[in-house]
Amino acid sequence: MSKSYEAVTSARPLVVTKRVRWADCDPAGVVYTGKFNEYMLIAVNYFFDELGGGNYFQWLKDLNVDTPCKGLDMEFHGALWPEDEFDMQCTVSAIREHSYDIHIEAKQKDGRRIFTGRFSPICISREVRRRAPIPQQMLDALQKFKP
Repeated sequence: MSKSYEAVTSARPLVVTKRVRWADCDPAGVVYTGKFNEYMLIAVNYFFDELGGGNYFQWLKDLNVDTPCKGLDMEFHGALWPEDEFDMQCTVSAIREHSYDIHIEAKQKDGRRIFTGRFSPICISREVRRRAPIPQQMLDALQKFKP
């Protein structure tokens, strides 16, 4: 990876490579627990951009839905230190009528697991702000990210 701290390194499957900043760590040099949620959300944002063809929020506007987070969870498997590089692979693990799950698997280059996570957006209608069925165009796009 170049000197940047994050980059999409694969589109299918979607993989975001991240390098740990010193500022992400406590005085002992270990990444703060709360930073892992931020890392997961960085990967989800890149996933959204890929899902929406590069402009996710305009795509949602065209589909007349929004996708707030319905739920998320994370399990830790290993620690990270400054300048560590790791990959976050995003796949769609479940699709329901109104919501779906993005599965995030984070590993170092040698295969050591860092964390696994789930981010679950739910579709809501922009007009009435209530849950709405996932639009067909979104369903079609989500299928491309299933393992």
